[in-house]
Amino acid sequence: MHRATPSPSAPRPTGEDEERAAEFAARLPADVRRPGFTAVLAFAGEEVVGFATAWTALAPFPTDRCYPQAAAGLGPERTVEWLCGARETDELALRPDARGTGLAAGLLQAVTEDAPDGRSWLLTSVRSTRAMSFYRRQGWSQVTHPSPGGTGIAVFLAPRHPALADAPVPP
Repeated sequence: MHRATPSPSAPRPTGEDEERAAEFAARLPADVRRPGFTAVLAFAGEEVVGFATAWTALAPFPTDRCYPQAAAGLGPERTVEWLCGARETDELALRPDARGTGLAAGLLQAVTEDAPDGRSWLLTSVRSTRAMSFYRRQGWSQVTHPSPGGTGIAVFLAPRHPALADAPVPP
């Protein structure tokens, strides 16, 4: 299997540094085998300028990466009810020169539009104010409070997620 190494001009997952981009590339072969995996690419001519990946979150809820923070923020019942079986957007990335073009919104819609019953969600770092603002502009709702000191992750639910009626909106 050929494993691609991201180039400096390639879109990086969540705008992260080269090390995190390499981690994403290393886990991608396993991610594509997840149930419900979907990916979309945005092109400018023949160049990839953005991408998004998503899959179905399974039960039991994962305990690696940032998932324990999400579960702690929602509690065990809401984690299972709101996230398990729903479409999780895992990565959304654009090259800096493609920002502000509407491509990110299109990528997000493409990986979530066919989520059963509108049940789609994602995690993002609370330190990524650009990402948090973007998701809010797309109609997504933050349903977890940031950790003390404003660190950690936030869980967002898609605009059509049925749990939004019961979701407290953090300050």
